[in-house]
Amino acid sequence: MRTMTKPIAPLAIVRFVFGMWVVASSVQAQDPARVRSAVRAYQQAHDVEVVRELADFLAIPNLASDSVNIRRNARFIVAMLERRGIRAQLLESPGSPPAVFGELRSPSATRTLVFYAHYDGQPVDTSQWSKPPWSPTLRSRLGGEVIPLPTQPGTVQGETRLYARSAGDDKSPIVAFLSAMDALRASNIPSSVNLKFFFEGEEEAGSPHLREMLTRHRDALGADLWVFGDGPVHQSRRQQIVFGVRGSMGLELTVFGPSRALHSGHYGNWAPNPLVLLANFIASMRDDDGRILIDHYYDDVRPITRAERDAIAGVPAPDSALRVELLLGGTEANNAPLMDRLMLPALNVRGISGGGVGALGANAIATLARASIDFRLVPRQTPASVRTLVEAHARKHGFFVVHRDPTPEERLAHARILKLEWEEGYPAQRADMSLPVARALIRATEMGVGDRIIVIPTSGGSAGLYLFDDVLRTPIISVPIVNHDNSQHAANENLRLQNLLDGMQVYAGIIAHLGRVWSETP
Repeated sequence: MRTMTKPIAPLAIVRFVFGMWVVASSVQAQDPARVRSAVRAYQQAHDVEVVRELADFLAIPNLASDSVNIRRNARFIVAMLERRGIRAQLLESPGSPPAVFGELRSPSATRTLVFYAHYDGQPVDTSQWSKPPWSPTLRSRLGGEVIPLPTQPGTVQGETRLYARSAGDDKSPIVAFLSAMDALRASNIPSSVNLKFFFEGEEEAGSPHLREMLTRHRDALGADLWVFGDGPVHQSRRQQIVFGVRGSMGLELTVFGPSRALHSGHYGNWAPNPLVLLANFIASMRDDDGRILIDHYYDDVRPITRAERDAIAGVPAPDSALRVELLLGGTEANNAPLMDRLMLPALNVRGISGGGVGALGANAIATLARASIDFRLVPRQTPASVRTLVEAHARKHGFFVVHRDPTPEERLAHARILKLEWEEGYPAQRADMSLPVARALIRATEMGVGDRIIVIPTSGGSAGLYLFDDVLRTPIISVPIVNHDNSQHAANENLRLQNLLDGMQVYAGIIAHLGRVWSETP
């Protein structure tokens, strides 16, 4: 006897097929080699499109103070997101350039990742650039000859350099992340996490409105992890993950001498010389090996954890190669390793001015001397505590401290006057390297790269990441992709195009694998 079966409805067939595709795709996505192969195949067919999109993006001037062009940048990013089916909008805060927000949910994902980069750039002195900073220029290599942008798919050469403001800091990660999504979609590889995007427009201006922006849009920005694209890869060109940044605080110092410049023969050794006073004061704050000599300066410094020490031990030392590259006969603290030095507070003299040198040198005692200093802070140090310690140190060394120009009466009453003008500054931020999400991100990134990566407890640079910690209470970890020699913040900023292509592999691995690896990580 033949058994009759009930016909399957067309909708049920569609649901069944879709369900089988999701299961099959998820299984396939667990194969890191397949993901890497899919990204490489996409790059071979679309590398010119990826570079062209970045070049078009870099052609838009992006100073945070240029409200017209900064909004052109924001609209350009919105269009990039929307072309990929990502719901996008501008997040506004009074007086601030807009942030660009996007969201893309994945049906099977249980975790949410926010990707951060900033689209504004540093101010430029166009006289120092070999080509206009917002006219993207391709060169055959670092400092090489100008060549045309490629037009035939599969012809992008990895060692060529794209020169433009923000090529390295920080537009390239935006294009790399979105292009990684394109590559995965082209091979039907699903995202293992829900995705959100937050692209800031005033990071290089100090992010003065960021706290208010994050607070105002806290609900939209909720997530399980933030990944920052800002910063370079290791000097060895290997991929790295960076778990923190140092804090930063700036200070302008002015020491006052006579009310008019004096003949150094008639008045030398009698009238106080403000340049000498300032030089001696700076020397009292910092020794030749970089140790800060201010009383109690290291009291608040958080000890390095065991996980951080283990990570430092595994970081390749670029010191010897860097000394050759930079023509340095030696470095501070008897050639102490660079990574060890980045874990410590630092005091850097940005500049000193007063009187004249060379053809402008005169046999005179100047009326004042100025210096500019930046402090790099580590966890548990605060800008307020640094300010208190420095001002106590100045008074200990006989200075009358003011925060504006002294009056004539004050100048007559005090032999040594020091004017201190403080920048607001911000503290350091460092994520816990032992968290499951930290271990999962390391593993997912290695799947994307196909090799072991470098894990670094902190970057030597600074950023206001503490705000994301303060407001959103979410882990924040940096996965940078650009070349270390990109001349960020300087003239002739550039991107090595292989870093852009490698960055696609990195971010594709995170998108495809992080959610699953995270769920398996104890």
